[in-house]
Amino acid sequence: MQDNAEQTTHFGFETVPEAEKAIKVQSVFNSVAGKYDIMNDVMSMGIHRIWKEAMMDWLAPSPGQKLLDVAGGTGDISFKFLNRAGSGHATVLDITENMLIAGRKRAEADKMLNSIDWVVGDAMALPFADNSFDVYTISFGIRNVTRPQEALNEAFRVLRPGGRLMVLEFNQIPVPLVQKAYDIYSFNVIPRMGKLIANDRESYQYLVESIRNFPDQETFLSMVREAGFENTNYRNLSLGIAALHSGWKI
Repeated sequence: MQDNAEQTTHFGFETVPEAEKAIKVQSVFNSVAGKYDIMNDVMSMGIHRIWKEAMMDWLAPSPGQKLLDVAGGTGDISFKFLNRAGSGHATVLDITENMLIAGRKRAEADKMLNSIDWVVGDAMALPFADNSFDVYTISFGIRNVTRPQEALNEAFRVLRPGGRLMVLEFNQIPVPLVQKAYDIYSFNVIPRMGKLIANDRESYQYLVESIRNFPDQETFLSMVREAGFENTNYRNLSLGIAALHSGWKI
């Protein structure tokens, strides 16, 4: 007898068919694209900028490297990478075209016109050949992917031997009392900010809920290893509110 049970996944605290998650995620980011950068500053009180600089410090971009920035949205990581490297090329890939459109309107995009490509695509099925990039980054995006392990597998495929993976994502705070305080802030303040600034409470409610469904640091590290990466490690940022995961394709 054929099993017709449909695979499901999380969309925030809601359980949905896997086929629907990407559509729902696109709807969220289509809604918030115009206010995305402003909301990042407000929600994190600007701390996301420190986290991204910490990412660049650990990554240490080199001149001439080719970066693939998946779920790259408005290009924040790519701009920082190219500034640090001095020369090179970045490809910003995102499933939501409106995010890329917002990125291309940024002043930095004009200055780096010949160094950045903007591509609509799916993290689980990258439209690039094997061994194409020196560096793969994904920042605050992998928790929105329907099957994160497939995205990590694709990262391994498109990186050249010697290539580097780096993931910046919200994670779990290992101190219960601090986690509780952060939860109170997240669930009570961030959706209200979303309503006030972006006129969209529901999208920011989803973003808060999606963080709680993401694997803890050690579990995610095991997923990075399962994809084939070696010399893997992670660093907590701001007590573990966010974390950087790193791996190498040897």
